[in-house]
Amino acid sequence: MASVLILGATSDIGTAIARKFAGEKYDVQLACRNPLSISNSAADIRIRYQQDCKVYAFDAMDFKSHQPFYDGLLSKPDIAICVFGYMTENDIAVSNTEETLKTIHTNYTGAVSILNIIAQDFAARKSGAIAGISSVAGERGRQSNYIYGSAKAGFTAYLSGLRNSLYKDNVHVLTVLPGFVYTKMTENLDLPKLLTANPADVASAVYAGLKKKKNVIYVKWFWRWIMYIIKAIPESIFKRKQL
Repeated sequence: MASVLILGATSDIGTAIARKFAGEKYDVQLACRNPLSISNSAADIRIRYQQDCKVYAFDAMDFKSHQPFYDGLLSKPDIAICVFGYMTENDIAVSNTEETLKTIHTNYTGAVSILNIIAQDFAARKSGAIAGISSVAGERGRQSNYIYGSAKAGFTAYLSGLRNSLYKDNVHVLTVLPGFVYTKMTENLDLPKLLTANPADVASAVYAGLKKKKNVIYVKWFWRWIMYIIKAIPESIFKRKQL
């Protein structure tokens, strides 16, 4: 039975992805800081979808624990999906060094640390797929979220390089670039309804993207063209915009 490892399983997107893959008859491995917090979700997956669902403790910012965590999995996954992330108000991230580092280490360093370990295993097995949830925020620096955006930009570049590196080993890497998504992380933001996806939309897009071996997907799809326009604006003009 094929299995999927979800890193950051307590997030709304992580929960939606777990349910989507379980519904497609994948066994599921959920990883998060507090396994007790998702015990009900794991039980629901076992009962509702009749799939095996195991829960593991995982801390994205505890880099030294990543290798023991992966070594401790009872079975190695066929697919690994990196979902975890962190975002605070940009003013806080700029003025508070702890928040700056938390933003960078959660969205970039922690993701790179664990995915390097998984990538080496997949490469040795000559099979597997990795998906990373990045963000359109990393497509161009904006004054409203440039700390978060810069970390996501780094993660997007990392995934691109990883895809190139693992191609020869028959390992596929998918970069996922959501725009606005209704989640706990964005619940205090006034999001435009027509431009905002639900976690289930992201989950379906990730599943379809992996099945079709897409390299990069945007959620919702039209964000590809929104970002194309935004990136085309000359810097001399863009820097004056209140974005």
